[in-house]
Amino acid sequence: MPSIRLLTPRLANQIAAGEVVERPASVVKELVENALDAGARRVDIEIEQGGVKLIRVRDDGGGIDEADLPLALSRHATSKIENLDDLEAVASLGFRGEALASISSVSRLALTSRTESQEAASRVEVEGRDMDASISPAAHPVGTTVEVRDLFFNTPARRKFLRTEKTEFNHVDECVRRQALSRFDTGFTLRHNQRVVQSLRPAETPLDRERRVGSLCGQQFIDNAVVIDAEATGLKLWGWVALPTFSRSQADLQYFFVNGRVIRDRLVAHAVRQAYRDVLYNNRHPAFVLYLEVDPGNVDVNVHPTKHEVRFRDGRLVHDFIFRTLHKALADVRPDDHLRGAIAQSHGRESDGAAGGYGTQAAMANLNHQPSPDPFAASPGQQSSGFSGTQRQPQHEWQARDQMAFYHSLSQGGGVNEQSAMVETSELAVASPTPPQGSGDEPPLGYAIAQLHGIYILAQSRQGMIVVDMHAAHERITYERMKRALEAQDLKSQPLLVPVSLAVSQKEAALAETHGEELLLLGLRVERIGPETLAVRQVPALLRGADTEQLVRDVLSDLIENGESDRVEAVTHELLGTMACHGSVRANRQLTIPEMNTLLRDMEATERSGQCNHGRPTWTVVTLSELDKLFLRGR
Repeated sequence: MPSIRLLTPRLANQIAAGEVVERPASVVKELVENALDAGARRVDIEIEQGGVKLIRVRDDGGGIDEADLPLALSRHATSKIENLDDLEAVASLGFRGEALASISSVSRLALTSRTESQEAASRVEVEGRDMDASISPAAHPVGTTVEVRDLFFNTPARRKFLRTEKTEFNHVDECVRRQALSRFDTGFTLRHNQRVVQSLRPAETPLDRERRVGSLCGQQFIDNAVVIDAEATGLKLWGWVALPTFSRSQADLQYFFVNGRVIRDRLVAHAVRQAYRDVLYNNRHPAFVLYLEVDPGNVDVNVHPTKHEVRFRDGRLVHDFIFRTLHKALADVRPDDHLRGAIAQSHGRESDGAAGGYGTQAAMANLNHQPSPDPFAASPGQQSSGFSGTQRQPQHEWQARDQMAFYHSLSQGGGVNEQSAMVETSELAVASPTPPQGSGDEPPLGYAIAQLHGIYILAQSRQGMIVVDMHAAHERITYERMKRALEAQDLKSQPLLVPVSLAVSQKEAALAETHGEELLLLGLRVERIGPETLAVRQVPALLRGADTEQLVRDVLSDLIENGESDRVEAVTHELLGTMACHGSVRANRQLTIPEMNTLLRDMEATERSGQCNHGRPTWTVVTLSELDKLFLRGR
């Protein structure tokens, strides 16, 4: 073996740079975070050739003293922490003091800075094999500018792994987008090859924040988003989550921030996925921009070199808080929330993004000021077709009749079963007159007017035409009622005549032994009968026909990864979903107008009624403006 020798400072920094500087976007991230930590209210980023030729970041923060400039480019030199207590409650984005040293070891770096107390600025550059810093006077306003030129010029092995200019800049653009979403009080400008790509002013008001999110994530996201604002047990979660109908094929619109730091965390991802579990279609991904505020002492940010991962002191508390908050927000979404998104998008398409049509609130405000058209009135310039609607009745009479139940409660009849989910024609029939068209207090889904091909319900409202998939809608209504009935009865367990024996690892066996009471709450009685052997003696009654061995293995896997498991609940709900599907009205079932209206009213009162159990949409709307556009009306 060769003798042990001390690495040169340059080589040590280049090795450290391998952890911090992966590509130009990594440099931009570190420099922008330094600017934000310095209190900048304006950050300008200039990029050339995807960041390989030039990265220039200028801010109006507090600046760096001339005497501290050489230290700024040294390893393990920082102004953000001083002792272990500071490290245990990090409130800044950066804290290790390695970024500038690592960047300067693989590029030509120059830093110009001035503090408010200085009359002139100073410039520091790194030269030579030993990275000696040379300082010279310079002209610069209060703040700091960092120039990084010729990235990886002295490490060609690293440079050849870079992608095309367009790809590298896309990574830079995504990095700036994350930082702009994390700090609404700061303005950002991004230029690439002398062309302005992003220009964002500080967003102080809620409307300005909504505008910034719409600019960075797309206006359709804001139009289809639910506002989140919850606080409990020292945690605060706020932001926006998209409706299930606005799902993505990839997880490319998911931003989660902890105390202003963008992170990727399995615990958080699991909580969000669990909240969307039975409302997303086939491997689709939700979209969200969420901010979690927590005591810095209860989160460890020093677990990854790029600071993309964190560790919570009480992970289960955080998981449950995120899940319950999002689950409740999505459950509270009703058809009128979906309508807002559809109408806002319709207004946006008409105005092509003009002012006044921005956002959900503005679009709905404009809509609410429009007069309510009479569906039976003749169009302007046209003669009446001779059709006369039935006599309208007072709104309260219709609502009283409309609330009659058209199927029995699932909690009656001794439990949850497929027969109790079936809906008979006699139960659907409701003696009710034709709904009062054009009434002042109109429900979100309007009133039914016809059935199309025995599959769809056509309804009309002031907004336009609404089309409902009657099987999918009834499936969701039945499914939610079955879940409520199951909760009221509690989860019953059934002993196995012959216990199921499982061969597991010692870790899994010890875990099952430790979490025996928690497994019992899930309806599973699991005993350890050997160092690597478990015996399953009791399972949930609803799942007696399921694969018991695979179920227990999945539960143990969840406990190892997340500290808890919702596997039994997921499998139970999947079974209930199948039962609800078989027990819902089928295609070609002819419904009367009162029956259809009863179904619409139940949809408006049911949680997650916008999707069936499989995540398919249950209804859609075609607004009057879209219909007018189809037929060239008003031109």
